[in-house]
Amino acid sequence: MRYSHTRNRRVCAALAAVGILVAPVGAGAAFAAERPGPAALVAAEPSPSANTAFPVLTPDVTARLDRAVRNVMDETGVPGVSVALSAPGKGTYIRSFGVADKATGAPMDPGLYMRIGSETKTFTVTALLELVDQGKVGLDDPISKYVDGVPNGDAITLRNLASMRSGLFNYSADEGFYKAFTSDPYRPFTPQQLLSYSFKHPIQFQPGAEFDYCNTNLILLGLVVEKVSGTPLNEYIQENVVEPAGLSHTVFPTDAAFPSPHAHGYTVQTASGKLEDATDWNPSWGWAAGAMISDLQDLRTWARVVATGTLLTPKTQAERLNVYPSGIPGAGYGLGIFDVQGWIGHNGSLPGYESLTIYLPEAKATLVVLLNTDVLHDDDEPSTLFGQAITRVVTPDHVFDIPVTRATPSPSGS
Repeated sequence: MRYSHTRNRRVCAALAAVGILVAPVGAGAAFAAERPGPAALVAAEPSPSANTAFPVLTPDVTARLDRAVRNVMDETGVPGVSVALSAPGKGTYIRSFGVADKATGAPMDPGLYMRIGSETKTFTVTALLELVDQGKVGLDDPISKYVDGVPNGDAITLRNLASMRSGLFNYSADEGFYKAFTSDPYRPFTPQQLLSYSFKHPIQFQPGAEFDYCNTNLILLGLVVEKVSGTPLNEYIQENVVEPAGLSHTVFPTDAAFPSPHAHGYTVQTASGKLEDATDWNPSWGWAAGAMISDLQDLRTWARVVATGTLLTPKTQAERLNVYPSGIPGAGYGLGIFDVQGWIGHNGSLPGYESLTIYLPEAKATLVVLLNTDVLHDDDEPSTLFGQAITRVVTPDHVFDIPVTRATPSPSGS
């Protein structure tokens, strides 16, 4: 499930993302209101009333989880990773492994800020759906109503954009964009510049005909939110999504600013193809599709909020969770959210960082994984490998698994 912002593969061919399905009610797990301290936190004083298939996080189970995570680290060479796993009545597992900074050896920590890449999409689409609830936009409105110059804009609806079924070309797969990005990853991009890379290409298919993971869609939705609300997107999301969700360590930067403390991120998505420290690269090229920053604890909260529709009406949340086929068995995509084997949420990837934030309705279970590299391992996203390993231990009937797809800069679009 990789929605990296540096390469792109059509999801119909080889996907990577997390899905959505149903909207259950979810109570917060242990430590839900408490920020984790620096190292590891495992709470397992479960209530005897819990009766789902999700296991109690006993010392034996947590030891198995530790081994599973370390095995993936050994296999992939990931520098550092933080994991949070919990379910009501089952306990809470919070661990950090490895290093946050390869130069100093500073340890990874649950309290570090991390870039979350395409998880930004869940925030942008939530903002859009709030405007739907307010009657200010309609999901079946054509994008031409709000943004001029969009190829096939009279036929492409906001629903098509949010469900990755617009047929527009992904700007981050454009060779010119790739060259501009890799030649100076510190440079800023405007939304209009990003769209220009897309709009010079013909449409890929008619709206609704296929599923194709595409960052262009989210740039357009970000512009819709700005136009209708009369507020810059970062401010609207802060005031109407982040704060109402109770997130205190989540930001939408407008430049390369990165709150401290944060982990360093490492990537080979570079002009030379060699490993580089991408910590301070400007994420503006991802904007509404991938620029945001958060931490483990906030994402634990967000997993439940976005999957259960806390900020939306039941009707609109049902629209969000109406999953369209993705071409992958067991995986579908709704409106800015995935359902992969029953786990609802999204992943994120951009140079130097990956994230995975998902929620399993039947157990009200939350899983968050944050790591400081996006380097593929045998064509697999490391975040997916962690998701697989962890869910094999706790939910063997719901193993998170999705092929790699990166919506990121690449001269070949792959």
